[in-house]
Amino acid sequence: MTATIRLGRIGGVRVGLHWSVLVIVLLLVVVLGVGQWPEIYPGYGTAVYLLAGVVAALLFVSSLLAHELAHALVATRLGVEVEGITLWLLGGVASLRGEARTPRADLWIALVGPLTSAVAGGFFTLLAWLVAAAEAPVLVWGVCVYLAAINFLLAVFNLIPAAPLDGGRILRAVLWGRMKDRNRAAVWSARAGRGFGFALILLGVVVVVTGTFSGLWWMLIGWFIVTVASAEERQADLGSVLAGLRVRDVMTPDPDTAGADSSVAEFIQDVAMVRRHSAFPLREPGDGIQGMITLDRLKAVAAQQRAGTRLHEVACPIAEVPTARPDEELVALLPRMYGCTDGRALVFDNGDLVGIVSPTDISRAVSLRGLGVSWRDGADLTSGGGGGWGRG
Repeated sequence: MTATIRLGRIGGVRVGLHWSVLVIVLLLVVVLGVGQWPEIYPGYGTAVYLLAGVVAALLFVSSLLAHELAHALVATRLGVEVEGITLWLLGGVASLRGEARTPRADLWIALVGPLTSAVAGGFFTLLAWLVAAAEAPVLVWGVCVYLAAINFLLAVFNLIPAAPLDGGRILRAVLWGRMKDRNRAAVWSARAGRGFGFALILLGVVVVVTGTFSGLWWMLIGWFIVTVASAEERQADLGSVLAGLRVRDVMTPDPDTAGADSSVAEFIQDVAMVRRHSAFPLREPGDGIQGMITLDRLKAVAAQQRAGTRLHEVACPIAEVPTARPDEELVALLPRMYGCTDGRALVFDNGDLVGIVSPTDISRAVSLRGLGVSWRDGADLTSGGGGGWGRG
């Protein structure tokens, strides 16, 4: 999930919004400020109801941010690097760079999110009581009650033991502690998530058939859970295959680069037509790596505009390029290999570009593992021969 709007950093964690957050705000303003509250709390003007809806929506989004920020800060404290937080239509995502080292750490990272939502619910409950005691306008009390209820609901819903919900992470941590195998635990958690997602879809269908369109929302949430849970199961299976491998074992070392100020026409003629690669890091003397250009991104440049368009104008900026360290576990990199680089990641060692990892590199590693190949520590899979790998 790539952030459309970057909000900066909180506690050292990068925070951003996906454009779909605007849909949340708009829906809440319409449902609450136009539909429900004028009937429940009559006597106010249209502008007041809309303002109350906007305030409730923004505070709800802030509650989601607090939930995800809690995950990120606890993960950082327990030694797991955090890529950032992105809020979107169905909540938020805290992208972790790596995995918890122990089941206990995994449990705390998962549990702190629902705890934070419960605390937020308690805060708004107290605030509603204070507002009532102060005899403030009843609409203000209604906003506080809504925020208390939605945060308590968020906490309870997230405790359902099904991935990708926090309850699924808690289930994974518990199973990990018992099975002593994180990947097996992740598979069972993902399967529970798929089952729960299908149940929500079925519930949504039943609700729609009975004449209530709110069932569409349950179907959407169920579809999302099934999709993410299925992806997590595939990732867990892949993690089992690639367990023990480091990024350096599969990366292509010393990747070819291209000049950031070269025109698209020059690049196609002098580089793309000559070198057998489909992605190139962009380098400028003294400026380091500025981004990555892929052949797919060049398709957006019309033929008549290629001579006047520079590569850096259409490249994936370095801030959006997945990066890794040579000694990082390969399975920790896999969740980050998405976005504008078409599934590729750059490998840096002390700030210097030393390699690139592509889907082809991952597929080759999987195929070799399927043949029973094992790697000795520090071996380079890309060497082709010379004893980098052997029969397991």
